[in-house]
Amino acid sequence: MKSRLKEFEKLFVEGMSKIRFGNPMDENVKYGPLARYDLRDNLHRQVEESINMGAICLFKGEIPSDSQGAFYPAVVLNNVKKGMPAFDEELFGPVAVIISAEDERDAINIANDTCYGLGAAVFTTDIEKGTRIAAKELNAGACAVNDLVRSDPRMPFGGINRSGYGCELSYYGMKEFVNVKSVYVK
Repeated sequence: MKSRLKEFEKLFVEGMSKIRFGNPMDENVKYGPLARYDLRDNLHRQVEESINMGAICLFKGEIPSDSQGAFYPAVVLNNVKKGMPAFDEELFGPVAVIISAEDERDAINIANDTCYGLGAAVFTTDIEKGTRIAAKELNAGACAVNDLVRSDPRMPFGGINRSGYGCELSYYGMKEFVNVKSVYVK
């Protein structure tokens, strides 16, 4: 896996550097602002602390000073290790973390080495293997194969561990919001 790491990093950074942020109503924009300024500031703290602890920033845009909204630029980090915020905490924003693995088993162990579990994705040319890994080996509430994790109103969506309890959406999600009333009469 590591033999292809440099090529992957180069192509990944090229792709991330082309992503535009701004008004989400603009068709040329791929992502809009975060929900609140404090969330943007916390994401920035997570990135900066990780870099100060030894993570290598392969790409980082500038936080716009004149925009309306809590925009945060795309960031790509590598050399991320356990103990860094970019490894140990959930990053809610356009920050990609590249963590290299020795082999498939190591990659699964790294992915599962967290107290969170909202979503996980497997990218592979072997769909059968990717489906097995997503369904049976990754500890996350939502898993995708060859795509990004996203919510779909037809499917339940929710995390496990510290990423949530229960789910939303679909038949199962509707049941989460229903109160059952018991009446006992003697």
